[in-house]
Amino acid sequence: MKIISTLFATAALLSMAGAQTLSIKGSDTLGAKLIPQLAEGFKAAGNTGVKFEIAAEGSTTAFPALANGTAQIGMSSRKIKDDERTFCRTKGVYIKEHGICHDMLVVIVNKNSPLAKLTKDQVAKIFTGQIKDWSEIGGAPGKISIYTRNTSSGTYKDWQKLAMGGRDYPSSSLKMAGNEQIAQEVAKNKNGIGYVGLAYSKTAGTKTIVIDGVEPVAQNAKKYVYARLCYLYAPDKPTAEAQAFMDYIESSAGQDIVRKVGFIPVKDL
Repeated sequence: MKIISTLFATAALLSMAGAQTLSIKGSDTLGAKLIPQLAEGFKAAGNTGVKFEIAAEGSTTAFPALANGTAQIGMSSRKIKDDERTFCRTKGVYIKEHGICHDMLVVIVNKNSPLAKLTKDQVAKIFTGQIKDWSEIGGAPGKISIYTRNTSSGTYKDWQKLAMGGRDYPSSSLKMAGNEQIAQEVAKNKNGIGYVGLAYSKTAGTKTIVIDGVEPVAQNAKKYVYARLCYLYAPDKPTAEAQAFMDYIESSAGQDIVRKVGFIPVKDL
C-alpha cells in the first residue's frame, strides 16, 4: 500500500508541475520493447505530465549520456564498469544501480534447421568460429552464419562472457543493431544462428534451442546457463519524474508489465 500511495501522490505532483521530459538512453534489449510499454503504463497510471524520450542504441551509450546530463536514466543489460562509474563521477554524477528484471539469452536458429538442442561447449565453439559447418554437429551441411549484437551492446559483451569464455567472435560474424534484427536475419537464413533476449525469442521463422537439456523458458531461469540481471542507472539524486518512473517499475503494476513483455520480474527468482 505504501508504494501505491506514493505513486499516486507523485503522479499528482508531476501533473501539477506541467509537462516534464524524461530522457532514457542505453540498452536495446530494454529500450526496444520493455521501457516503452512501462512508459505507457506509467502515463496510464495518472502521470500525464511526463513526456518520454527513449533512445535504445546499446548499453554502452547509457553512461556518457548520464555523465553529460542528456539522459536522466540509463538502461543497461550488463553491470556498469568501474571506468564508466569513474567517468560519471568526474562529471559530478554519482551513479546508483537499480536491478529491474531478469533476462535469458536464447540461442535461435532458422525454423527449418533439424537441430533442437546444443551443449554449452558446442555453443562456445560455434560462436568462436571453431565449428564452422552444421554437419559437424549433426545438422544439414552448410556454412554456419553467426549473427551477433554490435560492440556498443551490453548483450554483445554478456554473451562473450557467458557463452564464449571471454574469447573473441570470429571476423565472419555479422553484427546487428538489435535483438529484432538478429531474429529477422536468422529467420531469412537457413544456416543462421544468433542470440536474443527472452522477449524476442518467439520471432516467426525462428526456433529456440535447448541448452544442456534446459529449455529457455522463464520458469527455468535459475538453471538456464545464459541468464542475467538487467539494470537501470540513475544519479543518486534523480529528478522527480525519474524517481517516480523507477518506483512504478518496481511496483506490482510495473512488474506485471515486465512479465507480460517477456522478461522475468526480480521477485520471481
